[in-house]
Amino acid sequence: MTKIPVIVLVGPTAVGKTELSVSLAQKWQGEIISGDSMQVYKGLDIGTAKITENEMRGIPHYLINVVQPNEFFSASAFKDETKKKIRMIHSKGKLPFIVGGTGLYIQSVFYNYSFGTVSEDSEYRAKLEEMDAQTLHNKLLAEDPKSAKQIHFNNKRRVIRALEVIKLTGRPFSEYQVETKLSDEFEPLFLGLELERSVLYDRINRRVDQMMEAGLVKEAKALFDLSLGDMPATRGIGYKELFQHFDGLLTEEEAVWLIKRNSRHFAKRQMTWFRNRMKIHWIKALEELTEEKANACISQFLKANPFDSDK
Repeated sequence: MTKIPVIVLVGPTAVGKTELSVSLAQKWQGEIISGDSMQVYKGLDIGTAKITENEMRGIPHYLINVVQPNEFFSASAFKDETKKKIRMIHSKGKLPFIVGGTGLYIQSVFYNYSFGTVSEDSEYRAKLEEMDAQTLHNKLLAEDPKSAKQIHFNNKRRVIRALEVIKLTGRPFSEYQVETKLSDEFEPLFLGLELERSVLYDRINRRVDQMMEAGLVKEAKALFDLSLGDMPATRGIGYKELFQHFDGLLTEEEAVWLIKRNSRHFAKRQMTWFRNRMKIHWIKALEELTEEKANACISQFLKANPFDSDK
């Protein structure tokens, strides 16, 4: 069976993926699937830097505004929905693109991840829920150092799931989670955008200022007023810091400073993850030849992996 070619554009936050992806999709008769774990939530537009209708330039986009903030949308759900969308786009004679910065979600589409097949231990989970994030992460570090390096200590839900899987299977979460064999159905071309760190950090800082001007406080307050507890939608950078402001723990100025710092740290973690976990063709972003280089990579890839654009 001929594999379906898929163009995957990744990179850290604020590196310029959105604009380039639309230009590439226009040239190659493509349609775009968002590879961002937060853009699936309705109403979280400013803080997740969702693409606007004007920015789409007529290119269909998928997996944006899929669920309400009080709903879960797991990596497993992303994998399943993305595979459906790839098949659908391909059936129309279009070239599927996945664009985003959530590496784990994107990688799950092309490798044999085992999400959700291990049952839950509610009693053990309840005990873990009582621990603070740092204690949990230290426990994971002792039981599965590899997973501890890959999962940020603030991602409490993921740390708990890792510990739960370890207890139930007796195997490290890192071993259970992924196989390196590529999908038999899809053939991905991984393109990555990169910038000098100082330039990227400046773009991140300016983007946060633009988000504040665009109404991020109002958007975050609407989410805060839903009283969702620790639902995934509340954990995004830009929201969790402003929640501390609404609780009276930070001034608005302090919250903005934290958003910028956390965004920079997140970008650094994204780059580390992509470099260590995926084989990517890296391209310097925002240069005169950036788009030309990306097009050259796609052209060469499609010669070896053609798709029928005349369906």
